[in-house]
Amino acid sequence: MAYNNLKKALIGALALSASSAAFAADDKPLMTGAGAGMLANTCAGCHGTHGASAGPATPSISGISDVYFEEVMQGFKSGEIKSTIMGRIAKGYSDDEIKAMAGLFSKQPFVPAKQPFDAKKAKKGAKLHDKYCEKCHADGATSAEDDSGILMGQLTPYLRYTLDDYKAGDREMTKKMKKKVNQLIKKEGDAGFDALLNFYAQGKQ
Repeated sequence: MAYNNLKKALIGALALSASSAAFAADDKPLMTGAGAGMLANTCAGCHGTHGASAGPATPSISGISDVYFEEVMQGFKSGEIKSTIMGRIAKGYSDDEIKAMAGLFSKQPFVPAKQPFDAKKAKKGAKLHDKYCEKCHADGATSAEDDSGILMGQLTPYLRYTLDDYKAGDREMTKKMKKKVNQLIKKEGDAGFDALLNFYAQGKQ
């Protein structure tokens, strides 16, 4: 058991070291004294090395739009977006630090999660995505350019919890999203959302 614990500790140390090295080039200190790389390393425990989460309910943040990253972090910081611990964490960062981390994570490649999905439901979900979601979540939900978050390849439990927050009113939808969500609920019910989640679980089309 002692050997296993030591092995885990060494693996963790090596992972953190690799993450630190990868971010070193972007670690120019801010006014607070910390660089973007140093700040980003503090996210690795939950969001994975370079922002590629191992899940299950913590999203991958690598490759997402810098604007989207900032908006969500500011939402957590102000309390506008419901959270468990992110509200407290976000309050610990200055606006400049959030901006620096946003720029760094946006440059990392998005790593789709490897997870099970139902192919039949995913096929239906593809059609529903095209009808209800594609205008904002472009390129089959792989684009980070629309500042709406990457859905394709994101962890299913995270997407499900976030969707539940939107539907419950704990997280505010845009007018366009609310209209589409209501149309989907009326036409397809919960089965429609389940099909969408299986579509996004594929990681690619």
